[in-house]
Amino acid sequence: MSSIFSIFKRGLQKSTTSISRSLAAAFSGVKGWDQDTYDELENALIAADFGVKAATRIVAAIRDRYERGQIQTTADITEIACADIVAVLGRNRRPINFAASGPTVILMVGVNGSGKTTTIGKLTWHWKQQGRKVMLAACDTFRAAASEQLKLWGKRTDSPVIASRHGADPSAVAFDAVQSAQARNADILFIDTAGRQHTHKGLMDELAKMRRTVDKVSPGAPHEVWLTVDASLGSNAINQAREFTRTAGVTGLVLTKLDGTGKGGMAAAIQEEFDLPVFFVGLGEQPDDLQPFDPELYARALFGRE
Repeated sequence: MSSIFSIFKRGLQKSTTSISRSLAAAFSGVKGWDQDTYDELENALIAADFGVKAATRIVAAIRDRYERGQIQTTADITEIACADIVAVLGRNRRPINFAASGPTVILMVGVNGSGKTTTIGKLTWHWKQQGRKVMLAACDTFRAAASEQLKLWGKRTDSPVIASRHGADPSAVAFDAVQSAQARNADILFIDTAGRQHTHKGLMDELAKMRRTVDKVSPGAPHEVWLTVDASLGSNAINQAREFTRTAGVTGLVLTKLDGTGKGGMAAAIQEEFDLPVFFVGLGEQPDDLQPFDPELYARALFGRE
């Protein structure tokens, strides 16, 4: 567990530093806390993209305990904030919906540059380490580089990749991929889709079509629809998640690029906004830096608590 915590700690270092400095600035040398002190703390949490709802709740909890004489040090503050974030992040936790029989089909969606294809590669590596047979479907037929990138991950993880010609119908590729995964007795099939802005109606409608097509081959599929969210976007990712959820039926989230941002609080903000579990978090470049989401490890690392 300690080695996993070190990955969370390293990956969230920028966020931890930002939050620690903000807490120190708000409370260092303050003899008596007043409304300005609480406002400063709330602003600091919002700046780390905890979102208004989570920030307001954390500050209210701190204020209540301070007024009851239960807070003496900054460490007391971080303990309260940490516990509150664990509760928020753990609210929607559930197991991954693996298929009872046949391949589990996971549809990966997200905007351009959110790390979708790389996430698929790392997840493939993750489950191959557990002895599962994984297949990949290159359904981003608009961008040749995406298909090539997926094939590289297929070669790296020794996993079959189903692909087609440039410009082919993505739903047709998905159809063939599910049939192939069934025939080869695969455990998991990842369907990589074209990156798209959440405002592009035509491409968003295509995702809905792909879902219907996959369900025809394997009733109940896709079993999961995961949205990759670039954590460096902070609160802007909320708008993306809202539209993708409406159109693509998102069932869970993968937060990427957390190591490069000070906006680690976004995991809490997105939980407050949607009843969607976070399944994995990207905390670095290496395959094992993509970790199953653990609310307690995440919160402890975020607030610098060992």
